[in-house]
Amino acid sequence: MPKFKFTDIELRELVKKGLTCAAMAKHLGVTRSAVSMRLARLRIAVSKDVTIRSAREIVDREINALDQLQKINRDANEILDLLMRWNRGDGEALQVLESQARRVRSGKGENAGELTEYKLRDPRELALKAMQEIRGQLKLQLEVFQALFDMQAVRQFQTEVLEAIESVSPETREEIIRRLTERNALRSALDLN
Repeated sequence: MPKFKFTDIELRELVKKGLTCAAMAKHLGVTRSAVSMRLARLRIAVSKDVTIRSAREIVDREINALDQLQKINRDANEILDLLMRWNRGDGEALQVLESQARRVRSGKGENAGELTEYKLRDPRELALKAMQEIRGQLKLQLEVFQALFDMQAVRQFQTEVLEAIESVSPETREEIIRRLTERNALRSALDLN
């Protein structure tokens, strides 16, 4: 029997952590093909789908990205409000935007003059861009909420199925969990115990 640089137990632990083949190879100091061949010999499938690998972490943290999306959305709305006020001729909005002006010198020596140049373009164009950003943020937020809802629904369904099986035969439930754990079918998507 050949001598291996790493044990099956070490490899199984890394798989349970949700690492990719490349990450496991780097951690163990071997090639990806060595890890892949050993996984194949052990009949362990490693999910290449990032969503499945990180689903449990996403559900457990309830997606901190939503907070960031909401902050970006608030900022975009604030910019849009300012631009719309500027577009309507609101004096305060004009003052705020004029404070963003910069002085630019033209010419050299005695002929040098100062010009005031505003950094902003047409407020209507900027307002449309802010609206696009807000629409994009809302779409992304909806997709994140949908993914979170789907993951929670799958988790609830799987929990219900396992509880129903346990009420009929606790041994069968344990066997199912053992097999699924071995195959890593639900490795990071749920906590079966």
